[in-house]
Amino acid sequence: MNSFDLSRSWFNFSFENPEKVKPIHAAIFFFAIEHCNRLGNKEKFGFPSQMTMDAIGVKNYQTYGKALKDLEDWGFIIFIERSKNQYSANIISISAPTKNSIARGKALDKATLKHDAKQTQSTVSSTVSIDKPLNQVTNKPLNQRKDEFKNSLTPFLDKYQKVMLNDFFEYWTEHGENDKKMRFEKQTSFGISRRLSTWAKRDKEWKKEKSSAKKEKFTLTMADLQFDETKKLGQ
Repeated sequence: MNSFDLSRSWFNFSFENPEKVKPIHAAIFFFAIEHCNRLGNKEKFGFPSQMTMDAIGVKNYQTYGKALKDLEDWGFIIFIERSKNQYSANIISISAPTKNSIARGKALDKATLKHDAKQTQSTVSSTVSIDKPLNQVTNKPLNQRKDEFKNSLTPFLDKYQKVMLNDFFEYWTEHGENDKKMRFEKQTSFGISRRLSTWAKRDKEWKKEKSSAKKEKFTLTMADLQFDETKKLGQ
């Protein structure tokens, strides 16, 4: 059981049951995951109601209790021992994803891929995302993924110079001999339009600084020559 599997299982369920799920359900479940992680990923752990309510910003105990009961009914939280009074905490366990929930998740995967395809075909002014699930990234050959990245730059040929786009491509597709991912694939998020805009600004600033440095160097050189010439005349 790990946080990624639990998160994926939750959003699979949430996507399939939009009429049931409310923000409070996600808040409780993910705080339970966070609390479990801080306790060293214990299989069973105390889950104080007041602490949880303070953490997720819920004031009404009945609202909290009902949402917690829903999570139990849906199989995301298992009660090991219920609190007997205000001085004791519930002992719970977080449920691991089931095969059924993973199978149902295919609907969300298809919807996500369909959304990504539409986003890629949108206008250049939008922030085009090339984020992909880990299993989809590693299943494709590196050269194929590199070509796909190059193709994603094609819509920007009218906006940026080819030299700059080439530098951008070479930088973000860099990888070591044993690396399975390129530099851009190691980023948490990567929007082509936004990254190119930032790159263009820095490239312009760098060229301006380089030009100023050359001018200053030339001026100093001329001053040195004049100084030497004056010294020669003095002799």
